[in-house]
Amino acid sequence: MDLLSDLMLGAQAAFSAWNLAYCLLGVFLGTAIGVLPGLGPTATIAMLLPVTFGLSPETALIMLAGIFYGAQYGGSTTAILVNLPGESSSVVTALDGYQMARKGEAGKALATAAIGSFIAGSIATVLIAFFAPMLAGVALAFGPHEYFSLMVLGLVASVVLASGSLLHAFGMILFGLILGLIGTDTNSGEMRYTFGMFELADGISFVIVAMGVFGLGEILSNLENENDRSTVMAKITGLMPTRDDFRRMMAPVLRGTAIGSVLGILPGGGAMLASFAAYALEKKVSKHPEEFGKGAIEGVAGPESANNAGAQTSFIPMLTLGIPSNPVMALMIGALIMQGIQPGPSVIQEQPVLFWGLIVSMWVGNLMLLVLNLPLIGLWVKMISIPYRYLYPCIVAFCLIGVFSLNNATFDIWLMGLFGIAGYLLRKLDCEPAPLLLGFVLGPMLEEHLRRAMLVSKGDATTFLTQPISAVLLVLALLLLASVIAPSVRAKREEAFQEEE
Repeated sequence: MDLLSDLMLGAQAAFSAWNLAYCLLGVFLGTAIGVLPGLGPTATIAMLLPVTFGLSPETALIMLAGIFYGAQYGGSTTAILVNLPGESSSVVTALDGYQMARKGEAGKALATAAIGSFIAGSIATVLIAFFAPMLAGVALAFGPHEYFSLMVLGLVASVVLASGSLLHAFGMILFGLILGLIGTDTNSGEMRYTFGMFELADGISFVIVAMGVFGLGEILSNLENENDRSTVMAKITGLMPTRDDFRRMMAPVLRGTAIGSVLGILPGGGAMLASFAAYALEKKVSKHPEEFGKGAIEGVAGPESANNAGAQTSFIPMLTLGIPSNPVMALMIGALIMQGIQPGPSVIQEQPVLFWGLIVSMWVGNLMLLVLNLPLIGLWVKMISIPYRYLYPCIVAFCLIGVFSLNNATFDIWLMGLFGIAGYLLRKLDCEPAPLLLGFVLGPMLEEHLRRAMLVSKGDATTFLTQPISAVLLVLALLLLASVIAPSVRAKREEAFQEEE
């Protein structure tokens, strides 16, 4: 009965006219930015953070969440129609979706993606409603030792699961941690790492870093490598799958939902990792694996379900533990902090309208997306053809206005520009910027819990190993790190041995 009353409370918030309007705005924007290659949810949410100042916490989070899971829907449209994924998690969808489009089955592929996403999103939302409060109850027993170790595990997982060089991922985490330390020390009151600039006394705003690295950095990168876009067809037909199509897609949808629901919780995992894992599983269990890559409907249903389930279950660690599992969740934490809310296990008790309103809004948002996506296919096709040279000036202007509105200071604009150049250079050096953002968000909290634990233990560092939960989390972090370092070290040794021979 408690769950039913909590959902009724959430329904009152989610079905208010104001929140419904912002939910619709969020999923519409999310679909649009998912359709447009080169402009993902991370950059969009970063640009919209200043807008949330004038909104209530639940309205702000409902809109931002709608952008995130709406982008998963939109990314599949370009992947299927032009073989150009609007979202990184839609890369796998392009493998079979585009081949279906070339065979005249674009409507079927788009319908499969939309239906699979709706089912997966709905099931994942149910899982959040059931398991998030249980996880929060456990987390309430955590002390500073356990929180410190949990954040270490989260950072290690983000390093391990990041794409590219392991050393680069470590560097990005450390860079983010250092940036998070800039400002005034809360214990001594002394300014640190500010180079004598009083503008940095309060630290660097999360919005400035996010807009610079993910907004301006993405623009600079896209201007250098703008893609030519051309749709494979002008008219989309056959949007309703047949009974046989439904029979073939249902098992992949359920398997993809299960994979995405689990991997979405992992720090650094989420939608992209889930979609790759789902595709690999479907190809393995299929009786006709040779059809994959040539237009198999299972190759669309599984990954699309996985990435949407992963996108929505990634809210669980963010809301219950205050740990972001991906860059977008780090932005969500930033939005909550700006609203005066500290993410963590106390959110469910202290902000029940926010928590349950968000959950109910996810059901509403998924239904909106199902209704929006198929009838508006013509609009999304036209958006794909918009030249990027017309889009980026609007994006830059929005970034400038948003950052200036924080403190009415031109210093913030220059700082954002500096982070924009840094974001561009990081991409050129094949350094994924996502771990940087996670380190920047978790850095101050990591330091706070470390100091508290050391004060409680009177400076005894072994206290992290004598506390059972803390010790288990640190051992898991060590094992996770060893599982990645060991194969790479072994490969280098074998390579060196072969060169000696």
